[in-house]
Amino acid sequence: MLANSGDTSGMPEPEELKEATSPSTAAPTSRAERISSIDAVRGFALLGILLMNIVPMGLNGAAYDDPTVTGGGTGANLAIWFVLHVLAEGKMRCLFSLIFGVSVMLFTARLDERRDGADLYFRRSFWMMAFGIVHAYLLWVGEVLYPYALCSLLLYPFRHLPAKRLILVAGLFIAGGAVSSVIEGFSQREMLRDGRAAVAAAQAGRKLTEAEQDAKRAYEDHLKEARPDAAALKKDAEEWQGNPLTVIQARAKIAYQFHREPYYFGWDVWSMMFLGMALYRLGLFQASPGTLLKVLLAGYGIGIPLNAYTGFLIMNSNFDPVMHSWAGSTYDVGRLSVALGHLSLVVLLWRNQWLSPALKALAAVGQTAFSNYLLHSVLTAFIFTGYGFKLYGKLQRIELYWVVAAMWVISLIVSPIWLRHYRFGPMEWCWRSLTYWKKQPMRLAAKLEIQGG
Repeated sequence: MLANSGDTSGMPEPEELKEATSPSTAAPTSRAERISSIDAVRGFALLGILLMNIVPMGLNGAAYDDPTVTGGGTGANLAIWFVLHVLAEGKMRCLFSLIFGVSVMLFTARLDERRDGADLYFRRSFWMMAFGIVHAYLLWVGEVLYPYALCSLLLYPFRHLPAKRLILVAGLFIAGGAVSSVIEGFSQREMLRDGRAAVAAAQAGRKLTEAEQDAKRAYEDHLKEARPDAAALKKDAEEWQGNPLTVIQARAKIAYQFHREPYYFGWDVWSMMFLGMALYRLGLFQASPGTLLKVLLAGYGIGIPLNAYTGFLIMNSNFDPVMHSWAGSTYDVGRLSVALGHLSLVVLLWRNQWLSPALKALAAVGQTAFSNYLLHSVLTAFIFTGYGFKLYGKLQRIELYWVVAAMWVISLIVSPIWLRHYRFGPMEWCWRSLTYWKKQPMRLAAKLEIQGG
C-alpha cells in the first residue's frame, strides 16, 4: 500500500497534532512547526504511494514489477516504470513507515503519563487492524492498514530504546531482507531451470518422473502468476469488471492469502518503523538546514545511482524474476536513501517557506491521511472495477497517471477546505473516538476534551 501497496501504507496520526501554523525562518523551529512539517512529509508520502498503487489497481497485478505483462514494455510506459523504480517504488512506502515510527514515539510519549496508556495504544492498533480488514476485502487488496497494525503491536515495548539500539534492530531486519532476496534468487533460478527442462522433456514425449512433474507444475504455476497469457489476462479483467459480488470474490482470494500469513509484511515495514523511531530520537525534524542538506545530498547521491543501476539490470534481463530477486539485495539501501532525500527536501522546503501554499495543502493531506487513503481506494474501486466504470485493464500504464493527477488535485483542494472547519478528517475522528472510547469534538469551534488531546 501495501504495495503492495503499493504500500501505502498505515495512517499514523500524532496525538499532539495541532492546527498548522506558518513556520518562521527568523526563529528556531517551534513544536507546532515541526509537527506541521511531519504532516507535509506524510502528505507527500501518501500521494506518492498512489503512484505505485495505481498500477495493480488498474492492471493485472503482475504488471507492477513487469510492465511487459500488459504491453507496457516500450516507450513512455517503460520510461515511467524506470523513473518510478528509481524515485518512488518502495520509497514512498518506506517514507510512510518512517513517519509511522515517528508518530508512534509522539503518541506513546503522552501515553506514558497515563495509567491506561498501554490500553489506548493497543486499542488504537486493533481498531486500525479492523479498518484494514474491511478495507482489504471491500476496496483495495494491497492496503497497508492491516499489516501496519500488526507490526505496530511489536513496537510498543521498544519505545524507550536509544537511537543506536533502534538502528541496530532495523539493521538486522534490513540484513535479513537482503539475505532473503539472494536466497530467493537462487531458489527461483533452480525452479526455472528444472521447470524448463521438464517442459522440454514432456514436449519430447518422454515420461516424466514424479520430481519432474512437480518441477513442471511449479514452473507453469509461476508463469500463470508472473507472465499471464492473453486468455488469463482476459479472465482476470472479467472478474474485476464484473458485478460487485464478483469483484469482492476476486479481491477476497488475494486478501485471504495475505492475511493467512502472520506479519506477512513484517520485514519490509518493521525495519523502517524502527528507523523512524530512531529518527525521532536523533531529532532529524529539528536538525539544522545544513544537516538536512547533507542528508538530502547523501540520500539522493547513494539511492538514485543505485536504483538506476538495478533498474537497468532488470530491464536488460527482460524483467527476469531471478534478476529481480538478486537486485532486491540492495532494495532497502536504495529505497531508504531516496526516502531520506525526499524527507529532507520536504522539511527544508517547509522551513524556508518555499512553495508555501503547495506545502500547506500537502500538510493538510498529511493531517487527513487516513481519510485521503480510503478516499483514493473508493475512487479507484469505482473507476476501475465493476463497482462503477469498469476501466480495469483498459488503460495503458502511462494513462493511469491521469487518474492519479485527478485524485491528487481532489485531495490537495478538499483537505485544506475541510480543515478550515474541522479538527480531524472524518476517518481520523472516527478512529480517535474509538481509541478513547469517547466521542471527540469535531468542529474547530468545539472545546477539546483533555482526554482527547
